[in-house]
Amino acid sequence: MLSATAFLLACACTAASAQQAPIGWKDYLGGPESAHYSPLKQIHPGNVNKLDIAWSYLTGDDIPYTFSPLVIDNIAYVAAKQGSLVAVDATTGKELWSHSFTLPGNAPSRFAGIAGMRGANYWESKDRKDRRVLVSANGYLQALDARTGQLVDSFADHGKLDLKIGLDRATRPLSSRTPGRVFENIIILGSATGEGYLAPPGDIRAFDVVTGKLLWVFHTIPRPGEFGYDSWPKDAYKYMGGVDVWGEITVDPKRGIAYFPVASAKYELYGGDRKGNNLYADCLLALDARTGKHLWHYQTVHHDVWDYDPDSAPQLVTVKHDGKTVDAVALASKNGFLYVFDRLTGKPLWPIEERPVPASDVPGEVTSKTQPFPTVVPPFARQGMTVKDMYEGFMKPEEVPWWRERLSKARTGFYTPPSTTADTINLPSVNGGALFFSTGANAADGTVYVLSKDMPSIIKLVRAGESTTANAGGLIPSRPHNVRPRTGIPTQEQMGRAVYEQNCQFCHGPELKGDRGPALDTVVSRLGADATRNTITSGRAT
Repeated sequence: MLSATAFLLACACTAASAQQAPIGWKDYLGGPESAHYSPLKQIHPGNVNKLDIAWSYLTGDDIPYTFSPLVIDNIAYVAAKQGSLVAVDATTGKELWSHSFTLPGNAPSRFAGIAGMRGANYWESKDRKDRRVLVSANGYLQALDARTGQLVDSFADHGKLDLKIGLDRATRPLSSRTPGRVFENIIILGSATGEGYLAPPGDIRAFDVVTGKLLWVFHTIPRPGEFGYDSWPKDAYKYMGGVDVWGEITVDPKRGIAYFPVASAKYELYGGDRKGNNLYADCLLALDARTGKHLWHYQTVHHDVWDYDPDSAPQLVTVKHDGKTVDAVALASKNGFLYVFDRLTGKPLWPIEERPVPASDVPGEVTSKTQPFPTVVPPFARQGMTVKDMYEGFMKPEEVPWWRERLSKARTGFYTPPSTTADTINLPSVNGGALFFSTGANAADGTVYVLSKDMPSIIKLVRAGESTTANAGGLIPSRPHNVRPRTGIPTQEQMGRAVYEQNCQFCHGPELKGDRGPALDTVVSRLGADATRNTITSGRAT
């Protein structure tokens, strides 16, 4: 379940700064501060239901884009046409240009180009004669002329920068789902290094935005002589991976400080081969944006085996705290906590306590005896679930006993590690709490906004060679025993039912009778088939 929470940090503090109203939307998440916030007031709760479509642009495909558009000089840069970058007139929707990102050999792919990317960066020279859109596609950072859509030949290798540059063990093309962050003439990049074993470390890199030259590298899995090296087994950087920044980067442009939500180590749910606290995994990391110098860090989860890494944008607010003006940075994470620090020193504004947590029972696994628990600011997500919390409203009657029995046998409790002997209920789950696109801030009044998912998951570690399918020797059947998978070519009705069960049943119930959401069983008779289809595809003001 989604829930929205606003933390007015000025409740314990008093707001002390104002935020300049943006013009257009020239940066990913609205600006280098990643505030995801606009103070514009033309559209408000009193008139939003009167909005009508000004124009529409057909993308030419059915790809569910997560690309966040940029708007500069009344030109919108969007994703469409099988992962192309398209420039359209923001007033009329008229296409101005389109750039297609081809794979080697022009191999077709539904997810080629920027189909899976979340945004782009914009940079311009002081005289505005050189204006670029920088976007990651097919393993390269590509620089396009913002006016024509053509590759900028003077950047890197004829407009393309291999995203493996600066990484020692990257053998396959890398992606960067989020676009990084431009600061001055520098572009700072994280990467998505993969979810499995043998993934390379996700070192943070910075490049010259004009030439593509590598400027600095920060090792997220420390090398000998670097701070944090002893929080891993010897030479871990040679074989361990992850600890990447696949989430959203924030920059304080006044001070030149970049803030990174650093992801967990691989493999996320088992750490028997990475004993120690594993810095800089699961950290809020502050670096000098110009040099990559380490300024401070705070680890939100020690030796993570829950995949509770942070990835939402750190939020910058200025507040009054204990009678003093403090420039703060707030980080919301997947574990349901909001961490708030002095953005210059990394000192928590309120105490964060190390509290005992359950130990792992997996042979060879050594989990941390304690985890950090923020005080004062309450959790924004539910933490922990038992069978007593089971909600039956979206289940079919025949499924209820099966789920009740399964949950009653599961291990429960916040920060309970996964086990090989039984299911473990995780709440929040690996896809719960605060994820990317989930935080924003109004620096003018000290409010941090968090969109959270109270989504549980069931986890069980399985030894190599064991089956995970129902009735085949495994202990984690993926469906009730009396519900059989469909076979053969699905009918349109079956495909429609599958889409409904995946996306709609939780709110509207298994038979469309309504539950958390309104009943849908009479919608077609009331609105008609065409109006129903139009509402599903285009939405409807109320």
